[in-house]
Amino acid sequence: MSDSAARVEGLRVSLVRDGVRSDVLRGIDLTVGRGEILGMVGESGSGKSVLALAMMGLLPVAADPQVDGTIRVGDVDMVHGSPEQLRAVRRNELGVIFQDPMTSLNPTMRVGAQITEATHDSAESIRLMSAVGIADAPLRFTVYPHELSGGLRQRIMAAIAVAGRPSLIIADEPTTALDVTVQAQVLDLLRELRDEFGCSVMLITHDLAVAAQIADRVAVMYAGRIAEIGATEEIIHRPTHPYTVGLLRSRLSLDTPRDRRLLTLRPETASAAERMKGCAYHSRCPLAVERCATEQPPLAPASQGDTAGTADTATEHLRACWRTVADVQGYTHETSDATPIASLARPGASADTTATPAAPAVRITDLTTVFALKGGGRRKRQVHALRGVDLTVAAGEAVSIVGESGSGKSTLLRVIAGLAPATTGRVELAGRGAQMVFQDAGSSLTPWLTVGDILRERLRPAKLDRAAASRRIGDALEAIGLPETVAALRPAQLSGGQRQRVALARATIIPPSVLLCDEPTSALDASLAASVLNLIRELRRSLDMTVLFVTHDLAVARLMGDRVVVMTEGTIVESGDADDVIHHPEHPYTRSLLASVPDIGVLS
Repeated sequence: MSDSAARVEGLRVSLVRDGVRSDVLRGIDLTVGRGEILGMVGESGSGKSVLALAMMGLLPVAADPQVDGTIRVGDVDMVHGSPEQLRAVRRNELGVIFQDPMTSLNPTMRVGAQITEATHDSAESIRLMSAVGIADAPLRFTVYPHELSGGLRQRIMAAIAVAGRPSLIIADEPTTALDVTVQAQVLDLLRELRDEFGCSVMLITHDLAVAAQIADRVAVMYAGRIAEIGATEEIIHRPTHPYTVGLLRSRLSLDTPRDRRLLTLRPETASAAERMKGCAYHSRCPLAVERCATEQPPLAPASQGDTAGTADTATEHLRACWRTVADVQGYTHETSDATPIASLARPGASADTTATPAAPAVRITDLTTVFALKGGGRRKRQVHALRGVDLTVAAGEAVSIVGESGSGKSTLLRVIAGLAPATTGRVELAGRGAQMVFQDAGSSLTPWLTVGDILRERLRPAKLDRAAASRRIGDALEAIGLPETVAALRPAQLSGGQRQRVALARATIIPPSVLLCDEPTSALDASLAASVLNLIRELRRSLDMTVLFVTHDLAVARLMGDRVVVMTEGTIVESGDADDVIHHPEHPYTRSLLASVPDIGVLS
């Protein structure tokens, strides 16, 4: 038996996108040891998911993939094997857990039947459900996917993944949209699957802290190559590649200074052709020298500095960088990346304590929302999404609302915005009303309209002529850090971070009194998320807005809010100054949330 669950050698993959062929993977050498948990980390577009698809032999045929190199899983080469061999490997050697189980599970089948398709035995399916931590497995065997929480759906996916006793489980962003407690449960589950079933795990994530919780080794990918790989302790605490350092610096922690701009990676300025000539990271790298733009560095032992050698990706700490380890570990971000922001005092606050206080921007009184869900036959089940919520938000104040999925925080924002009904109670808004920014900007922007048309729709109440509207659109794009040329593009032509910026421009081009933000950064890479959070804070101050910010990330909640409100089961259980709630929580539920936070700190 080989000592590896999978071995990738010289893997190159090119795909056709929008009629243009591009290199997605550019020489990957990688070994996943037996019983190992390997974390694959990198920004969106780095090639992580394409690598996973190549390892499963599932590269999209429509993209006309061209593949060189070898991928051995068990005794089969997933690049050159026959379709029958690949199917046998996927059936017997590989298990997969995807990011969104609702797109992987059949919504018309009961979950037990879907597990039994893999086990061919109902009793074994129920045993697996219990093994992956699903309580009342015989009862939940008969339910449909939509009747389970996100965490339970991921556990169903895990049961299906281990049904064939695979040697390797590939988990592709399995925790991205989950709250901190469910995320911790899923990570514990992956570790338990490795320990109980003896399988290896390749965990794909854009969050280094998530990988650090369970991974034995971490591989950092950038532009289709491995930039750095090594033991988790080495990568997290002694990184030797500038890109790894940048990712770590972009992460928020519970102690991130609230009075400074968040650190972000530099924007990409090199063309695709220029990135292929040398180190692909050179245009964003603060340590780049002339050699970086013309010569591609090999993946070599970190202990050798800039000396090339034979790389053993199974054991050593390796890096692909021309600068010495001392150079990388000695540099700090330019001061412009961490400039102070305006005082955290509320923009409209008056220094005159005798002045008449302004009316609250939001006043919520005894708010209750009940939804009726249909059951079998004519039966209806009532769900109390909100239970007697009272909340007052001062003009110019920022309030972060945290809690697990199902706690009622998003429903509260939707009721304030008039997008969901209130069963009882009152919502009062002062001034210019509220605008909402949703979690998935891609689904909230009209796909067939250009960015300019999307923004022009919001300007209709102002009754501006076309020239004035165009100037206003240009100013709005400039305010969010995008060039005026973006106005001619459609949402699908933008990156995730750009789409979220456009959503902010749409919400603020006619400044509202209250900006409602529902998880606007939860699916973004750390650096993109940091840039969006910086932007929201800047817009809050420049437009004198009140902000209600829903998040499941407690570090984000502390950063974005003057005050933090904690919700569970439709009620507010704790509220107070952001630092007091995060660092000195009083309610047991708040303490349980904080205990689940994967915090590795930030580089100073």
